[in-house]
Amino acid sequence: MAGAIWVHGETAPDGSLAKISTEVATLGRALADASRRDLVGVVVAAEPTVAANELAAYVPRVLAVTEPATTDHAAGTIVGQRLAALIERDAPSFVIAGAGPEGRDVAGVVSALTGWGVLVNATGVRWEDGPVVEMSVFGGKLNTTSRFTGDHGIVTVRPNVVTAEAAGAAGKVEPTEAPGELSLPQVPIVDRVAAATTAAPIEEARIIVAGGRGVGGPDGFGVVEELAQELGGAVGATRAAVDAGWIPYAQQIGQTGKIVKPALYLALGISGAIQHKVGMQTAETIVAVNRDPDAPIAEFADVVVIGDLFEVAPALLAALRDRAG
Repeated sequence: MAGAIWVHGETAPDGSLAKISTEVATLGRALADASRRDLVGVVVAAEPTVAANELAAYVPRVLAVTEPATTDHAAGTIVGQRLAALIERDAPSFVIAGAGPEGRDVAGVVSALTGWGVLVNATGVRWEDGPVVEMSVFGGKLNTTSRFTGDHGIVTVRPNVVTAEAAGAAGKVEPTEAPGELSLPQVPIVDRVAAATTAAPIEEARIIVAGGRGVGGPDGFGVVEELAQELGGAVGATRAAVDAGWIPYAQQIGQTGKIVKPALYLALGISGAIQHKVGMQTAETIVAVNRDPDAPIAEFADVVVIGDLFEVAPALLAALRDRAG
């Protein structure tokens, strides 16, 4: 198994496989096919069985490590130590993880313990005698292409830059133990707070209606929410709207918020600054409503409606309701 490509399988709070890991596994399979290397998934959790079985739908082999310490402690440091121990034992060449909070922690710990380099926040990865990693830097103003100088490295991949696709046949799950003890300080979990909402996570929404500074205030998000409800979508926002306290941070899209990839992105009163563009530019169709014909969003939106959102949005709502009726 030396020289293999490994995928870090992250678990969701309910013990299932995190969505980002299905995307990372799909990317890992493409890299393994291109490089003719083995592909292995690794799940480290207090109860890894469910997530490991789900990851096996994407990769041919999954190592499942039972680690009780993740029950009451932040997973990143613990998983990183167990993963580093397995790396020393089995000698893979590359590890791919999601660029979320846990994936970033795991990558940092594995890098510190193994001496491997890390390429972060990848927006694309291809194989050319090694991983060639595309990254968006300086708030999305530049795109870079980087690679490792040797035959080892860690890549973290942004959410929603890969479309998850299961393999043709399910792989097998192998329970295993990571050698050694947990020597790094552990971070205890003192509280868990669940968001009081029944809506799907914004990262998974197929339709997003987002508001920006042009919405004018918290009351202005009323029409944004109505449109989202009528379209069966989720509500998003720019950092300006979140910083102003008009809408919770969980709905922020952009460089310092969520990365989304919906089929339809309806932007109301959003100028299209580069920091916001980074978070939604991979949407299949972008429709923008803005009074300013020279707003940056006009340069990359598929459809631009020049007008007052408080006139256009109600008209659109009326049309949608008439069609539904």
